[in-house]
Amino acid sequence: MSLRTVFAGLLCLGVIIALGWAVLERPMPEENLPERVAEAMPESGVEHPITAVLLNFRSYDTLLEIAVLLLAVVVALALREAQPDRPEQMGLDNPLLRAVMAWLLPLILVVAGFLLWAGSYQPGGAFQAGAVLAAAGVLLRLAGVTTAWLDNATLMRAGLALGLLTFLGIGLLVMLPGVPFLTYPAEHAGALILLIELTLTLSIGLTLISLFRLTPPYADDPDDARRQETPKP
Repeated sequence: MSLRTVFAGLLCLGVIIALGWAVLERPMPEENLPERVAEAMPESGVEHPITAVLLNFRSYDTLLEIAVLLLAVVVALALREAQPDRPEQMGLDNPLLRAVMAWLLPLILVVAGFLLWAGSYQPGGAFQAGAVLAAAGVLLRLAGVTTAWLDNATLMRAGLALGLLTFLGIGLLVMLPGVPFLTYPAEHAGALILLIELTLTLSIGLTLISLFRLTPPYADDPDDARRQETPKP
């Protein structure tokens, strides 16, 4: 057994002990958070407590989550552009899947819109709607369907950043009367949250589609990779 293996094992054991101690010795909450959320709901602009927490009471967390997603796509783009010789392998040119998507795409869009709108009063919202939109984009890509706005680098990158920029812009805009960052006025909270969710839905969908498209196209089998790299006569 090498010294590196022993060190790694001891480090893992230390992390496990630290996590166990943190869980066992965690302080008890001093207040009832569900009751506090319920008391603040009339000023949240929405009717569902989860949406109120994610986009109003703890909007900093959601803002940082969107920033992390965007950063993941930026890193994936950088890694892919560092290997420009690898061809695009997406698009199976599947006529059957294209025919199925012609019927399914309107339904998928309706479901995404419903999830977005329903997030104000029941489980749903931008993340769920964005995931449904991304599923539609992945299926279209697998069917071999190309669209100008997905293949246009400028439009794609603008859409990726739209949600985060809108979130930041609204957070800065509400500061004009002298209130803290991302503190929405009660009379406009619902409209501002809806605008944020609309743009987040698009950006989240494009983010997930981009991560799918930027996946390395080659299989793990070296023989398969060599066969794909061998030029045809």
